[in-house]
Amino acid sequence: MSMNSLNSIIVEGNLTRDPEYRLTPKGKPVCTLSVASNRYYKKDEENKKETSFFNVETWAKLADNCNQYLNKGRGVRVVGRLKQDRWTSPEGQNRERIKIVAEHIDFKPQFKKDPVAPEEESELPAAKTQEDDDQELLEAV
Repeated sequence: MSMNSLNSIIVEGNLTRDPEYRLTPKGKPVCTLSVASNRYYKKDEENKKETSFFNVETWAKLADNCNQYLNKGRGVRVVGRLKQDRWTSPEGQNRERIKIVAEHIDFKPQFKKDPVAPEEESELPAAKTQEDDDQELLEAV
């Protein structure tokens, strides 16, 4: 029996469009997302920004949750594996695409711009941040 090679990735970013949800012919839910992730760095004393775009695929209950709770602009942390699809185009050209197959997705808290409508707050509890943990430690001392 052979062992799997390591194939793991974590990406944080924001959705570039609303999720696309569908059912396979056998009725299994699948939801695809597009996530933009920014990297900031300095080059020649000038601040630079590099943006990468990742296609993410979710399945089953995770696909249902992504379809229900995510929308364009929402921040996410995706934990998953890379998958390479290969095919031949109708013109006979070899094509390939790499996507992330998500095993877990953290939904980042949503901050509403309109404070008049508190009933529209996110239906999911906000994820705890490192700052929350640090504050709790300070208060406990």
